[in-house]
Amino acid sequence: MKDIILTTKNLTKKYNNVVALDNINMQIKQGEIYGLVGKNGAGKTTLLRILTGQTEPSQGELSLFHSTSKEAINRKRKRIGAIIETPSFYPYLSAYNNLEYYRIQRGIPGKNCVKQALEEVGLSDVGNKKYKSFSLGMKQRLGLALALMNKPELLLLDEPINGLDPFGIVEIRNLLLKLNQEKNITILISSHILSELSNLVTNYGFINNGKLMKQLSHDDLLKECNKYLELKVEQVEKMTALLETELNCTSYKVTPDKSIQIYDYLDRPAIISELAVKRGIGLNSINVKELNLENYFIQLVGGEGNV
Repeated sequence: MKDIILTTKNLTKKYNNVVALDNINMQIKQGEIYGLVGKNGAGKTTLLRILTGQTEPSQGELSLFHSTSKEAINRKRKRIGAIIETPSFYPYLSAYNNLEYYRIQRGIPGKNCVKQALEEVGLSDVGNKKYKSFSLGMKQRLGLALALMNKPELLLLDEPINGLDPFGIVEIRNLLLKLNQEKNITILISSHILSELSNLVTNYGFINNGKLMKQLSHDDLLKECNKYLELKVEQVEKMTALLETELNCTSYKVTPDKSIQIYDYLDRPAIISELAVKRGIGLNSINVKELNLENYFIQLVGGEGNV
């Protein structure tokens, strides 16, 4: 069984009368890549700031590497590397000199950690090239190198692939997979774009308006994103009753927009449409659809108007 290294219990953050985080309960196990998915302003950055000690929770509990007291958690944070928003680098310094500045500032012993971090992110060959001349992908990798200098066991990354082109996304994704698989670094990565995480993470947490809506594994998410019949009728309650009583169909759900998703009868949609017409339910449409990852999140938070 994998060791649980991060736990939150009813973690809440309020700014005056605004609730930024609302009773967050989550667990992250060693070796996982946990994707925290939510729209901009959902509470992702606030949560990461609490985990790194940049802000204090209003209430709730936090356990980090089995430590729960404030003093012990602060000590355990030395085992964390983090990128929260864009790190401030000096535009006229090289990658090496920027990291050396932060190494001294943070009191990280041994200059060799700078060289190792640059090698790990593929920036060991940029020489004296100044930071202001870096591409966005190079800047993101330098930020990751900064987070790796203290040889962390847990990486907290806030939107590290935001704004990157497809090549840059693949580059960062492969780098994170390598760190996870070869160095057993646990990763918590936030994003507002679910598809960017689908080839990377092992577990998901969906957050919306400060609330953690659901947690599930990557495999379980794929199981939920199956093909289905989307049925739109005028009388939803009567139609669902007919599905159960006349077709013995219980594998369905009603979405917030009052569509009925049916997971049976995929090869026999005519049976359902004929039933709706025969009973005067008011058939508007019936289509075979496949729930992709983005649509799954949209449905989870209550429709496109909430994304």
